[in-house]
Amino acid sequence: MNARIARPAAAAALAAIMLVSLSACGGDGTAAPSGKTVVAGVEVVKDQKLHDLLPGKIKSAGEVRVATDVPYPPFEMYVKEGETELTGLDYDLGQALGAKLGVTFAFSPQKFDGIVPAIQAGKFDVAMSAITDNEERQKVVDFVDYSQSGSGILVADGNPSEIGDLDDLCGRKVAVQTATNQLDLLKSHQDACAKAGKGTIDVQTFPKDSDAQLALRSGKVVAQVLTKPAAGWVAKTADAGKAFDLVEDPAAPGGYNASPNGIAVSKQLPELTDAIQKALQALIDDGTLIKIYNKYGVASIAVKEATKNASVD
Repeated sequence: MNARIARPAAAAALAAIMLVSLSACGGDGTAAPSGKTVVAGVEVVKDQKLHDLLPGKIKSAGEVRVATDVPYPPFEMYVKEGETELTGLDYDLGQALGAKLGVTFAFSPQKFDGIVPAIQAGKFDVAMSAITDNEERQKVVDFVDYSQSGSGILVADGNPSEIGDLDDLCGRKVAVQTATNQLDLLKSHQDACAKAGKGTIDVQTFPKDSDAQLALRSGKVVAQVLTKPAAGWVAKTADAGKAFDLVEDPAAPGGYNASPNGIAVSKQLPELTDAIQKALQALIDDGTLIKIYNKYGVASIAVKEATKNASVD
């Protein structure tokens, strides 16, 4: 299930960290003075064959209208509070896709629950907003899937408790935000802990992720469970990356109970879906995609193949 839906407080919880850290990220994902597009330190150039795949209306307009719900770190954020300049994983990826296709990906803020209806109404061509690709949404939009996103484990810098996976949380105090998928994940793992004879997880609930992180900082808990993208971003940015670490479980590279996130595309524009899928694959093949994800501390959620409508629910 999409963390975007299950974790509406995530944006607020990370806002302070975002504002402090973005100065180091500014300027990436924009056109350089020479007119070249540089994203995450990589120059992205137009592929004429991919441009030729675009629908006529997109070629004529020279842009793809993109809906996004801001802020939701690390996917979409404002560079500065009170201003409109955007940054984030989705924004950077959009700029790279646009450069590869030879058009502009023009982002506009839109409330999350209104994004798909706005595409249906023709106000936008696509949406990039950490949207879970599921069968219900596939009835009205098509998806080009670009990440696998689930729950992750955040630990203190250096991982002093040597947490490697969910089993290592058994018998220990673990922080989590109330009323979230992550709380459900910990509850569902209690039987496995009991069967292993390790004792159940001592779950400590908090109203906000930021409160859970304070408990982790102070040593009251050994770990916090939250969405993996958020965990990666916090580990990369809090105290310049010196406060926390992200646990990488090889058995769950995208996070626990990961589901695909996709670029939602209007069903009226199948040629655009095809062009974006091929452009995304090109960014995967040349290494640009992983560099974008690395910039935001979430390389492990990147896909290795650009798929369409990959949901299995």
